[in-house]
Amino acid sequence: MRFDAYDPGEFYDELFAARGQPRPGAELLIQRLASLSEGELQRRQQAAERAFLNKGITFNVYGSEEGIEKVWPFDIIPRIVGAADWQLIERGLEQRLRALNLFIGDIYHQRAIVREGIIPGQVIDSAKGYLKACAGLKPPHGLWCHIAGIDLVRDGDGQFYVLEDNLRCPSGVSYVLENRRILKRMFPQVFEALQVRPVDDYPGRLLATLQSLAPGYVADPTVVLLTPGIYNSAYFEHSFLAQQMGIELVEGSDLVVVDGAVCMRTTRGFERVDVIYRRIDDDFLDPLAFRPDSMLGVAGLMELYQAGRVAIANAPGTGIADDKVVYAYVPKIIKYYLGEEILLPNVPTYGCWDDQERAYVLDHLDQLVVKAANESGGYGMLIGPHATAEERREFAGRIQADPRNYIAQPTLALSRVPVLVEDHFEGRHVDLRPFVLCGEEIYIVPGGLTRVALKRGSLVVNSSQGGGSKDTWVLHAGADQAQGA
Repeated sequence: MRFDAYDPGEFYDELFAARGQPRPGAELLIQRLASLSEGELQRRQQAAERAFLNKGITFNVYGSEEGIEKVWPFDIIPRIVGAADWQLIERGLEQRLRALNLFIGDIYHQRAIVREGIIPGQVIDSAKGYLKACAGLKPPHGLWCHIAGIDLVRDGDGQFYVLEDNLRCPSGVSYVLENRRILKRMFPQVFEALQVRPVDDYPGRLLATLQSLAPGYVADPTVVLLTPGIYNSAYFEHSFLAQQMGIELVEGSDLVVVDGAVCMRTTRGFERVDVIYRRIDDDFLDPLAFRPDSMLGVAGLMELYQAGRVAIANAPGTGIADDKVVYAYVPKIIKYYLGEEILLPNVPTYGCWDDQERAYVLDHLDQLVVKAANESGGYGMLIGPHATAEERREFAGRIQADPRNYIAQPTLALSRVPVLVEDHFEGRHVDLRPFVLCGEEIYIVPGGLTRVALKRGSLVVNSSQGGGSKDTWVLHAGADQAQGA
């Protein structure tokens, strides 16, 4: 299939600098695609979709009328990230995670950043992710966030921006690994010639990060992954990661506090658990400390965590950094704790809790994207330029009723990547979620989850809203000069 008719349009295209002009590093892929016989690319796309179906690679959509479990949507054309771009992303994410870990620790201890007027106390105290029960907690090594997924977008000028922080229970890395496994089989020669950086060591690195959190007196720590169960939207990922790490996948009913330890019920009796990789929200972790009606957590878990007898990743209370109002202060957070200017800038953000900024937002709803402070998955959001007048009026009422819960941002011209649409290519908007592991060192998986808005003209990339995904190829330095397949 040829790209002769493919028009990058006025957007930044990740594969083409202009019509018919591949970006450095993309030439070999474009040549290979153009050399395929008629119908071959469609056959490979169908083979990839069958592979996802046969492996049971799915996600759940709450409230879907068609049934909640769906096969993971995938487009066979990869997104390519050059070595120089990736180096900036790595440096920017490392800086961000170092600062956010210091910020969370400060918020639950001295609150110096509030005392010095960098962030208003009301922003912290009114955040849904701020948990008073976590004040004074001392997580292992002083790290609160061990696994993060940071959403990036590229604007029309080619600049990367951080769109959102995900520090509670970030999901999607299993799809990164499965996307790669399937696409390597589709284009093995191009993959090897371009020296695409591998991602398959992530489960081993994740396990090592979790093991490093175990209490110091434990020589051979037992790690488990705590899931809400089969009806959770990310259950495939929970079971996949547990299997890849060789650890037990457990639900709250499988764990119990016995004689000062968290234990797992097994056919051989109770077995002590040293580290819990939790994929459930803070509120459900322990009915004695948080929601008393929780059936997903473990009664008494927080008391043992505070005593240092079990480790939890990510630490309870980490969600304060996911609040989209707190997000607006991250440039100041980095400056305050690290004395550095931000490397990966935020999208300019208006906080609706501020009277002046709220007035501006209400006057410019037709130009802005408005987001709820603690929603995810594309929910609780208004894309003003694409909304009806009635939808904007309804959202204005929400903002006025609960201004603390909303932020607004300009509508970015998100970069695009070609996708296969029947027998031709069309540009679709994408974002990128790299995954970060924070242990003794910070490790960023080279690539991440490229999410793509499969609907023409849509800016919403979330799978729950009709989006799909692509494999993300990060090239080694110099690989953009590769010639020949």
